[in-house]
Amino acid sequence: MDGQDKPGGDCEKNCSICPERASELAAMPYELYYWPTIQGRGEFVRLALEELGERYVDVARRPGRGGGVPAMMTLLDGSRVKHPPFAPPFLKSGKLIIGQTANILLFLGMRHGLAPRSDGGRLWTHQLQLTIADFVVEIHDTHHPIASGLYYEDQRREAKRRAADFLQNRAPKYLRYFERVLERSGGAYLLGRRLTYADLSLFQVVEGLRYAFPQAMTRFEKKAPRVVALRGSVANRPRIRAYLDSERRIAFNEQGIFRHYKELDA
Repeated sequence: MDGQDKPGGDCEKNCSICPERASELAAMPYELYYWPTIQGRGEFVRLALEELGERYVDVARRPGRGGGVPAMMTLLDGSRVKHPPFAPPFLKSGKLIIGQTANILLFLGMRHGLAPRSDGGRLWTHQLQLTIADFVVEIHDTHHPIASGLYYEDQRREAKRRAADFLQNRAPKYLRYFERVLERSGGAYLLGRRLTYADLSLFQVVEGLRYAFPQAMTRFEKKAPRVVALRGSVANRPRIRAYLDSERRIAFNEQGIFRHYKELDA
């Protein structure tokens, strides 16, 4: 990063431990921009912020002036920022605006210890997150295989074919992969004994699949016990449990990525 993009400005120290920045960072809550009525991709960022106990404002869910969807669209139109994001979610930290879910999590992981310090460890965590992102795209496409701009009802027949292939081939392949990673990690988490943002994201995928495909997941989980155990470990972390039990956690619904259509859950 050049000096303009450093979280600490001219400070050469690691911003996650720099005492000169501690009080300033504490006084600057993050601003998360995402659609206010769905979990979607924004939920992966919310889970990280909640686990960290970081102060943040879910801007589009905030009523009144400076909040709501109009506040998000103001930054999306690109006229007021040098590096505009393509789409939500994006995170604002001071003057820094970070787009793309995996990129936001990479930033939070480096800054707050949700990723290893070593280059290899950070890249491995990021690689796992990108694989999860691929998985999420395929989950979304089970109900929107033709076009995101069309209603589900306009592509119901194609969705049934896409979902059948996903459940037969793609979902088992992804779950087997993460099961294998956990087996080799030597611990309860993807990198071993230490939680990373990738574990939080895998938790969210399991939760979403349980909602979207409850019958299929009953079968899949028998062959992915380590993935199921990781889901339980994350759910029982104090801050995550408090978040899941709070009104901040938006319920799954048929507007987001994970949607339950009975005819697709074969």
